[in-house]
Amino acid sequence: MKITHLRHFVAVAEELHFVRAADSLGISRAKLDSSIRALEAQVGSDLFDRRQESTTLTGAGVALLDHARIELAEFDERPPAPPAPPGGKAKASKGTGRAPIVKGEPRPYKNRQSR
Repeated sequence: MKITHLRHFVAVAEELHFVRAADSLGISRAKLDSSIRALEAQVGSDLFDRRQESTTLTGAGVALLDHARIELAEFDERPPAPPAPPGGKAKASKGTGRAPIVKGEPRPYKNRQSR
């Protein structure tokens, strides 16, 4: 399970409202919904009972909520990863190339078409 999926799940579980949870996370509702759907696919059952009137947690959702809070707490307590070494990818030299084509002159490697 991805940490972002767990963060999204906990936000929706606390709000019990997808739009408010998306606003509090600063993401779109579609992204939040796809994240929850991916988590439900990993778990193998629905985590929320989505009705027009309200959103509630299912039994699997209640069980996962405790596990998700523990995982997030452990993740937040970990020391940060060491920074990457300075530098980056070396860029290959592309050479000098050709001079730009002048309009009206034939390309140097093309033969002029005769009529």
